[in-house]
Amino acid sequence: MSQIDLNTLSASDGNDSWGWTDPQDGKEYAIMGLTNGTAFIDISNPIQPVYLGKLPTHTQSSIWRDIKVYGNYAFIVSEAPGHGMQVFDLTRLRNVSNAPTTFTNDAHYDGFGRAHNIVINPEQPYAYAVGTTTYNGGPHIVDISNPLNPELAGGYSGSFYTHDAQVVTYNGPDPDYAGREIYLGSNADEVVFVDVTDKSNPVLISDIDYTNSVDTYTHQGWLTEDQRYFFLGDETDEIGSGSATRTIIFDLEDLDSPFIHQEYFGPTGAIDHNGYIKGDTFYLSNYTAGIRIIDISGVGAEEINEVGFFDTYPESNSFDFDGVWSNYPYFESGNIVVSDINRGFFLIRQSGTLETSNFQNQEFKIFPNPASSYVTVLNTQEDIQKIEIFNLLGQKIFSKAYQDEKQIQVNLEAFDSGLYLLKINNSFTRKLIIE
Repeated sequence: MSQIDLNTLSASDGNDSWGWTDPQDGKEYAIMGLTNGTAFIDISNPIQPVYLGKLPTHTQSSIWRDIKVYGNYAFIVSEAPGHGMQVFDLTRLRNVSNAPTTFTNDAHYDGFGRAHNIVINPEQPYAYAVGTTTYNGGPHIVDISNPLNPELAGGYSGSFYTHDAQVVTYNGPDPDYAGREIYLGSNADEVVFVDVTDKSNPVLISDIDYTNSVDTYTHQGWLTEDQRYFFLGDETDEIGSGSATRTIIFDLEDLDSPFIHQEYFGPTGAIDHNGYIKGDTFYLSNYTAGIRIIDISGVGAEEINEVGFFDTYPESNSFDFDGVWSNYPYFESGNIVVSDINRGFFLIRQSGTLETSNFQNQEFKIFPNPASSYVTVLNTQEDIQKIEIFNLLGQKIFSKAYQDEKQIQVNLEAFDSGLYLLKINNSFTRKLIIE
């Protein structure tokens, strides 16, 4: 639907992304990590997002930056030396008068310097910084119950370095851990499961080493919503084996004895990065292959299928560290934030889901499709007020307003062949193929 490039964001590279919905009015905001800071973007109008401004890095630039949200605050870490954890009050985004502006943090925690990632269980007021120089690189746990005065709560060093993690209040199939706070760590060469309910005394539950090879790197994973399965991405196995993108799926029916349930292979050989699950859909950031949308409703029967994708890096699907770094699929609107290393911020959503109730009974006809020199848009019931065409990078390449017309013919001769999105009256979207 829209894009903001790195030139506009005044940065050389993009990295992580997250989101915040304002509880006061339901407005949605995207948060994107950059080499030199963190960008805040108002996406309440998804076609015309507003870059509100940037919180500069606390020390120096780094290609690694990570953000999570608890309540109305963003917590930001980086691999930059001495960076610590920045705290930013997101309610300040409600009243930005001269965008883009340069923000300052509202608080800062210096109990560690650099960190690779930050993890927050949205149900509990604790932040877990991982990949620091404390606790052997394991979780450095910070009490954020008072976001403006974060304090050390504990840590865990027993399993050494964690690259990324997820922390949940457990309500999965293993009754032994019901209601406990469970840490699932991706630890470079294994996955670890730790009971972190007592922050001063975390206890290892189990670990599993699946690698069987030096050409692997346990990177990041996410639980299904029933907490039965854990989808893990290994960041280097495609490079080492030359295989297609691989996701390893663990069965966690018994947290004391996890085992590999299935391996899913994607359609390309691109490297997988951050992946998140919402409902029965797995949103996989797949570097040069873009974001892949995967139906996991049949995971119990080992039936997993890709149902869509959006490729921000269409020139290649090679195993290079370019393209999509991360995504955030949790907005109630269905809008999905995609952060790209090379091309910045994208906002997308599933094709055909932009209809409002006013359009449910309308019959827009788009023909011919595929088209070559022209396409006709027809609706005998309602006037066509506006037609827009977007390419797969989210860039608007055609826009025209109309009055009192029910049939429009759009000349396509200047467009290259390929797949496009045709949007009608700011609400109704369909795929358009130009041959």
